Amino acid sequence: MADLTFIERNLLEKLLGMGSGYVLDFTNRTFHEFVTSAVRKNIDDPKYNYASGSKANRLRQFWKIEANHVVGALVSALAEYASTVNNVDQSLIPECDRIASRLLSSAPVQELDAIQALTDDRTFEALARSVHDAIEDNEPEKGLDRLHTFVVRYVRTLCEKHGIVAERDKALHSIFGEYVKHLRKEGLLQSDMTERILKSSISIMDAFNHVRNNQSLAHDNTILNYDESLLIYNHVCATVRFLESFEAREEKKDPVHVSMDCSQEIPF
Repeated sequence: MADLTFIERNLLEKLLGMGSGYVLDFTNRTFHEFVTSAVRKNIDDPKYNYASGSKANRLRQFWKIEANHVVGALVSALAEYASTVNNVDQSLIPECDRIASRLLSSAPVQELDAIQALTDDRTFEALARSVHDAIEDNEPEKGLDRLHTFVVRYVRTLCEKHGIVAERDKALHSIFGEYVKHLRKEGLLQSDMTERILKSSISIMDAFNHVRNNQSLAHDNTILNYDESLLIYNHVCATVRFLESFEAREEKKDPVHVSMDCSQEIPF
């Protein structure tokens, strides 16, 4: 249940024009599509049916039963959309953004949004969704095997991008080790500490193999407890966030400009 205060709910209702039963300029169809896109929830699910079942009442019920970070993600998306809608009090948007930020700060996995498919492959996208679903349902222990499979696909995709051979029979820690070796060989890491952290992550990924095989729903196991599962989620997602940021930074680097030796003959 989201802990929106009375004042916060009032501000949001004013911004979204909920007094009439509507939400901004959404139709039933577009509201359904918007919520699905923003937080992967079905706003037409019977659990959100409240009072008249209007869009506004469904949203009020959503706020009532969903966790802080889920409500925060939807509030953030709604505030952004509201900035593009006519006849909306734009002065309310900064305060509503602050409400969203407060709610999002309570997310059990801070870097969860780093878990995104790198390609349009449907399996890759389904893996990412299932990893998110386990946290949104507050059951990280049920998502450990999917998180492991996602990271295997993620690191393998990065290896392919860099021309690193990563055979399918190699375990997660092995392909991650090949990736780290490539970064070190190419001189892409700026600090010795970063290299040490990544090297230590190789052994952590090896331990993740054990968790996946023996303490997750990948097999008929007794699953790991909630707190340790959440710790693994946070560490792995933080690692993926670094890799995402690192790769984006490398892609933005200017190409090396090689100066021409004017003493050499120009071939024309």
